[in-house]
Amino acid sequence: MTFDPAFLSNFVLVLTAFGGAFLAALWISLIYWTYRDTRSRTRDRLVQILSTLLVAVLNIPGILVYLILRPNRTLEEEYQQTLEEEALLQALEDLPLCPGCERRVRDDWQVCPNCHTKLKKDCHNCGKLMELPWNLCPFCGTPAPGMRMEGANLDDALRELELSQQGSDDEDRSGKSVG
Repeated sequence: MTFDPAFLSNFVLVLTAFGGAFLAALWISLIYWTYRDTRSRTRDRLVQILSTLLVAVLNIPGILVYLILRPNRTLEEEYQQTLEEEALLQALEDLPLCPGCERRVRDDWQVCPNCHTKLKKDCHNCGKLMELPWNLCPFCGTPAPGMRMEGANLDDALRELELSQQGSDDEDRSGKSVG
Protein backbone atom coordinates (compact mmCIF):
# COMPACT_ATOMS: atom_id res chain seq x y z
CA MET A 1 0.00 0.00 0.00
CA THR A 2 1.49 3.30 -1.05
CA PHE A 3 0.79 6.71 0.33
CA ASP A 4 0.29 9.54 -2.04
CA PRO A 5 2.25 12.52 -0.76
CA ALA A 6 -0.15 14.93 -2.49
CA PHE A 7 -3.12 13.39 -0.63
CA LEU A 8 -1.31 13.56 2.67
CA SER A 9 -0.33 17.16 2.00
CA ASN A 10 -3.90 18.11 1.11
CA PHE A 11 -5.26 16.29 4.18
CA VAL A 12 -2.89 18.18 6.50
CA LEU A 13 -3.75 21.44 4.75
CA VAL A 14 -7.51 20.86 5.22
CA LEU A 15 -6.98 19.84 8.86
CA THR A 16 -4.90 22.95 9.48
CA ALA A 17 -7.54 25.13 7.81
CA PHE A 18 -10.31 23.64 9.99
CA GLY A 19 -8.14 24.02 13.10
CA GLY A 20 -7.35 27.65 12.21
CA ALA A 21 -11.03 28.38 11.52
CA PHE A 22 -11.97 26.79 14.84
CA LEU A 23 -9.40 28.86 16.74
CA ALA A 24 -10.51 32.05 14.97
CA ALA A 25 -14.16 31.30 15.79
CA LEU A 26 -13.20 30.56 19.40
CA TRP A 27 -11.26 33.82 19.64
CA ILE A 28 -14.14 35.88 18.19
CA SER A 29 -16.72 34.14 20.37
CA LEU A 30 -14.61 34.77 23.51
CA ILE A 31 -14.39 38.46 22.61
CA TYR A 32 -18.15 38.64 22.03
CA TRP A 33 -18.94 36.71 25.23
CA THR A 34 -16.66 38.99 27.25
CA TYR A 35 -18.32 42.09 25.83
CA ARG A 36 -21.83 40.79 26.62
CA ASP A 37 -20.82 39.57 30.10
CA THR A 38 -19.17 42.89 30.93
CA ARG A 39 -22.24 44.81 29.77
CA SER A 40 -24.43 42.73 32.11
CA ARG A 41 -22.11 43.41 35.07
CA THR A 42 -21.23 47.11 34.80
CA ARG A 43 -22.45 50.33 33.24
CA ASP A 44 -18.95 51.80 32.96
CA ARG A 45 -18.11 51.98 29.23
CA LEU A 46 -14.34 52.18 29.87
CA VAL A 47 -14.36 48.93 31.84
CA GLN A 48 -16.40 47.28 29.07
CA ILE A 49 -13.94 48.37 26.39
CA LEU A 50 -10.82 47.50 28.40
CA SER A 51 -12.04 44.03 29.34
CA THR A 52 -12.99 43.30 25.72
CA LEU A 53 -9.58 44.51 24.50
CA LEU A 54 -7.86 42.38 27.15
CA VAL A 55 -9.49 39.25 25.75
CA ALA A 56 -8.94 40.38 22.14
CA VAL A 57 -5.20 40.86 22.68
CA LEU A 58 -4.39 38.00 25.09
CA ASN A 59 -7.04 35.46 23.99
CA ILE A 60 -7.19 32.52 26.50
CA PRO A 61 -4.94 34.14 29.15
CA GLY A 62 -7.00 37.32 28.74
CA ILE A 63 -10.26 35.48 29.45
CA LEU A 64 -8.71 33.94 32.57
CA VAL A 65 -7.64 37.39 33.82
CA TYR A 66 -11.11 38.74 33.03
CA LEU A 67 -12.81 35.91 34.94
CA ILE A 68 -10.67 36.70 37.98
CA LEU A 69 -11.29 40.47 37.88
CA ARG A 70 -14.92 40.70 36.79
CA PRO A 71 -17.66 41.76 39.25
CA ASN A 72 -19.27 38.88 41.14
CA ARG A 73 -22.87 39.72 40.34
CA THR A 74 -24.68 41.03 37.32
CA LEU A 75 -26.62 44.28 37.40
CA GLU A 76 -29.85 42.25 37.44
CA GLU A 77 -28.69 40.26 40.47
CA GLU A 78 -27.70 43.50 42.24
CA TYR A 79 -31.13 44.94 41.49
CA GLN A 80 -32.90 41.80 42.75
CA GLN A 81 -30.86 41.86 45.96
CA THR A 82 -31.73 45.53 46.48
CA LEU A 83 -35.43 44.73 46.00
CA GLU A 84 -35.23 41.86 48.50
CA GLU A 85 -33.51 44.09 51.08
CA GLU A 86 -36.12 46.82 50.60
CA ALA A 87 -38.93 44.27 50.96
CA LEU A 88 -37.42 42.96 54.20
CA LEU A 89 -37.01 46.48 55.57
CA GLN A 90 -40.59 47.32 54.57
CA ALA A 91 -41.86 44.18 56.32
CA LEU A 92 -39.98 45.19 59.47
CA GLU A 93 -41.32 48.73 59.28
CA ASP A 94 -44.89 47.47 58.86
CA LEU A 95 -44.82 45.78 62.28
CA PRO A 96 -46.22 48.09 64.95
CA LEU A 97 -44.10 49.22 67.88
CA CYS A 98 -44.95 48.88 71.55
CA PRO A 99 -45.63 52.33 73.04
CA GLY A 100 -43.82 51.30 76.24
CA CYS A 101 -40.54 49.76 75.08
CA GLU A 102 -40.70 50.50 71.31
CA ARG A 103 -39.97 46.90 70.36
CA ARG A 104 -41.78 45.24 67.48
CA VAL A 105 -45.12 43.64 68.39
CA ARG A 106 -47.69 41.72 66.39
CA ASP A 107 -51.18 42.91 65.51
CA ASP A 108 -52.88 40.09 67.44
CA TRP A 109 -51.07 40.65 70.75
CA GLN A 110 -52.99 42.09 73.69
CA VAL A 111 -49.94 42.72 75.88
CA CYS A 112 -46.30 43.40 75.04
CA PRO A 113 -44.27 40.37 76.18
CA ASN A 114 -41.27 42.56 76.99
CA CYS A 115 -42.65 45.39 79.13
CA HIS A 116 -46.21 44.10 79.78
CA THR A 117 -47.82 47.23 78.34
CA LYS A 118 -51.45 46.68 77.37
CA LEU A 119 -51.73 46.97 73.58
CA LYS A 120 -55.35 46.05 72.82
CA LYS A 121 -58.59 45.26 74.62
CA ASP A 122 -61.32 42.67 74.04
CA CYS A 123 -64.77 43.58 72.86
CA HIS A 124 -67.21 42.53 75.58
CA ASN A 125 -69.76 41.38 73.02
CA CYS A 126 -67.87 39.56 70.24
CA GLY A 127 -64.47 39.04 71.91
CA LYS A 128 -62.42 40.45 69.01
CA LEU A 129 -59.46 42.70 69.68
CA MET A 130 -59.96 46.47 69.63
CA GLU A 131 -57.47 49.32 69.80
CA LEU A 132 -57.31 50.94 73.23
CA PRO A 133 -58.71 54.35 72.21
CA TRP A 134 -61.71 52.88 70.39
CA ASN A 135 -65.03 53.34 72.17
CA LEU A 136 -67.01 51.25 69.71
CA CYS A 137 -66.24 47.77 68.40
CA PRO A 138 -65.83 47.99 64.59
CA PHE A 139 -66.81 44.32 64.22
CA CYS A 140 -70.14 44.20 66.05
CA GLY A 141 -70.88 47.87 66.79
CA THR A 142 -71.13 47.39 70.56
CA PRO A 143 -70.08 50.41 72.62
CA ALA A 144 -67.21 49.80 75.03
CA PRO A 145 -68.17 49.65 78.73
CA GLY A 146 -67.95 52.98 80.47
CA MET A 147 -68.55 54.89 77.26
CA ARG A 148 -70.88 57.83 77.53
CA MET A 149 -74.07 57.15 75.61
CA GLU A 150 -75.69 60.16 73.92
CA GLY A 151 -79.39 60.62 74.50
CA ALA A 152 -79.64 57.89 77.15
CA ASN A 153 -81.38 58.57 80.43
CA LEU A 154 -80.59 57.09 83.82
CA ASP A 155 -83.13 54.26 83.49
CA ASP A 156 -81.61 53.05 80.20
CA ALA A 157 -78.09 53.13 81.65
CA LEU A 158 -79.18 51.17 84.74
CA ARG A 159 -80.97 48.60 82.59
CA GLU A 160 -77.82 48.10 80.47
CA LEU A 161 -75.77 47.71 83.67
CA GLU A 162 -78.19 45.09 85.06
CA LEU A 163 -78.16 43.13 81.78
CA SER A 164 -74.37 43.08 81.67
CA GLN A 165 -74.19 41.96 85.32
CA GLN A 166 -76.71 39.18 84.71
CA GLY A 167 -74.66 37.98 81.74
CA SER A 168 -71.48 37.89 83.81
CA ASP A 169 -73.29 36.10 86.68
CA ASP A 170 -74.57 33.46 84.21
CA GLU A 171 -71.02 32.97 82.93
CA ASP A 172 -69.73 32.57 86.51
CA ARG A 173 -72.38 29.95 87.34
CA SER A 174 -71.72 27.98 84.17
CA GLY A 175 -67.99 28.13 84.85
CA LYS A 176 -68.43 26.95 88.47
CA SER A 177 -70.72 24.05 87.57
CA VAL A 178 -68.38 22.80 84.85
CA GLY A 179 -65.12 23.26 86.80
